[in-house]
Amino acid sequence: MQGIALDGMGVKSSKQKRSEIDAKRRKAEEWRRLQAQRAAEQRRLREYKLALARGEVAVVTSELAPSNSYSTPDFVLRGTYRPEPFVCKDCGVAEVWTPLQQKWWYETAKGDVFTMAVRCRACRTKERARKSAARRVHLDGLARKKPSAT
Repeated sequence: MQGIALDGMGVKSSKQKRSEIDAKRRKAEEWRRLQAQRAAEQRRLREYKLALARGEVAVVTSELAPSNSYSTPDFVLRGTYRPEPFVCKDCGVAEVWTPLQQKWWYETAKGDVFTMAVRCRACRTKERARKSAARRVHLDGLARKKPSAT
């Protein structure tokens, strides 16, 4: 019998050999997976350092408002806020949402992590004044409508 080894009891040990081979294969796959993870982490660290050198601002994830979403925003995955260009939806002026403005919005004001700037500062001020005036008119109307309690 060539190629088949017999143990002390006369039973073939090919299953043992197969299990050893499978164990080695699993170990090699695990090693390759760990190497790929390490390489990806090194790449992310290099990209993060380059981003900080370009003037981007680091994200402090513990300061972000909680979100029930299954996805993660790009800036959190990236680890930095970068300048985001946008066009004001009211006046059409091209603006840039700076990294420091984003940091304030997401971490200090606890804004939703999936929102972005859509209005320039002047239009935001006008919109805030419009809403305040509308609220005041509404509350005055409610006060006039209420019957006096006499």
